[in-house]
Amino acid sequence: MSDVKKIAVIAGDGIGPEVVAEAEKVLTRITELFGYKFELEHGLFGGIAIDERGTPLPEDTLAMCRRADAVLLGAVGGPKWDNNSKELRPETGLLGIRKELGLFSNIRPATVFECLKEASTIKPEVLEGTDLVVVRELTGGSYFGEKFRRDTANGQEATDTCVYNEMEIERIVRQAFEISGKRRKKLASVDKANVMETSRLWREVVNRIAPEFPEIEVEHILVDNCAMQLLRRPSSFDVIVTENMFGDILSDEAAMLTGSIGMLSSASLGEGSFGLYEPVHGSAPDIAGQGISNPIATILSVALMFRLTFNFEDAAACIEAAVKEVLDAGHRTGDIAVDKSKAIGTVQMGELIIKQMRI
Repeated sequence: MSDVKKIAVIAGDGIGPEVVAEAEKVLTRITELFGYKFELEHGLFGGIAIDERGTPLPEDTLAMCRRADAVLLGAVGGPKWDNNSKELRPETGLLGIRKELGLFSNIRPATVFECLKEASTIKPEVLEGTDLVVVRELTGGSYFGEKFRRDTANGQEATDTCVYNEMEIERIVRQAFEISGKRRKKLASVDKANVMETSRLWREVVNRIAPEFPEIEVEHILVDNCAMQLLRRPSSFDVIVTENMFGDILSDEAAMLTGSIGMLSSASLGEGSFGLYEPVHGSAPDIAGQGISNPIATILSVALMFRLTFNFEDAAACIEAAVKEVLDAGHRTGDIAVDKSKAIGTVQMGELIIKQMRI
């Protein structure tokens, strides 16, 4: 196969380099098994880029990403940079790269592995059959609206403006409908339409688009109720679509249904096939360098890349099957181990998954 896929690799901060290293080994194994070819280019981003280049998003890293077919990102941030100015915070770089690359949706699958039910704090019978996807809007809402402070008679007052336009809502909603159409054909649109004008517009747009997808069952649900129902009836959800801040919160809640945020992959997508793929977990600086982090979320992010950007369904299924087999055999990193004394390390987990990968 002569078509070479270009992947921009950004290890980032904390445990990022450790988990990305295992994901790169998976890429090598996929080439051996299927003949797919990849050209990897590495760049600095996040806290390490601040330290070495004076900015969280260097221009050469951004240019590298624009040349690529997809981006694989480890994790960014940490308390080391928490007191920096806004311009010199790793999170600013993350918001910036999404904007510069035109990424407007974050796709977060949350699947409960049968063998990991005991790792979750939720009762096993409640978790039975849970397999959902959160589709989060990335470019609008209060994260990007006007922000300011002013002095008042009661002291300082802070404002974060929540703004959405129809185009921003429509493109993410259409994407969610399309994803749902390939799954169980159930879409839950989450808003706060009883009090927020942006949510009322959101609901109007969903209702306008819904007739174009008559096979999809649509449920409107208020965000506070959704937070409750994710714990009460998680298996009833298929695809959840929502605005930026609600999606940020709900996707982390959904992550904990699986037992560990270290298990969850994600994709940030725009128009076309380009995507940025990263684990949901953070940089975990408290365990960085100890070789005990869980690489599964990053490895599953590679599977998501193969499915959504490259359309390599065979390779994606191969990775996911290998992960399931390793977990079914009882192998656990510390974050998902019931008996911590039997936990294995990052490299060991990566090696076990690679050994199970086969056609």
